[in-house]
Amino acid sequence: MDYGDKLFWLSVLIQRRYAQICAEYDLTPMQATLLCAIRNEPRQMAYLAAALGMTKNALSQLVDRTERRELVSRATSEHDRRVVLLGVTPAGKVLAEAVFAETSKRLPDLAENLDADDRRAFERLATTIVDAAGVPASTSS
Repeated sequence: MDYGDKLFWLSVLIQRRYAQICAEYDLTPMQATLLCAIRNEPRQMAYLAAALGMTKNALSQLVDRTERRELVSRATSEHDRRVVLLGVTPAGKVLAEAVFAETSKRLPDLAENLDADDRRAFERLATTIVDAAGVPASTSS
């Protein structure tokens, strides 16, 4: 198995674990990702589309489905009425925090067979990759 194959299968393992966690909260992985992305502050729809790698139309459909479950709400920016901000509702906040906490707890289990030095190296490399990709830092509640 070459390097690309290994990264592919690592991605599958991560996605499968994340999907299991999301299902336990009756969320699709995309709904959970959306909730986690806005759990601490409202975000512009355009920003979310770019950050999540979605078209604006696909994001709008995801938001519509999530809004029907009363987990998110849309608001117009006070500074520019053309800008739509998406935030979590109180119920959405509870779910987002629960999914985020469970994911943070259970994803590292994928590396449980590594020794302590390898786990630290894996964490360092994962951090470097995420930082280089420009993913915004998680902020605490």
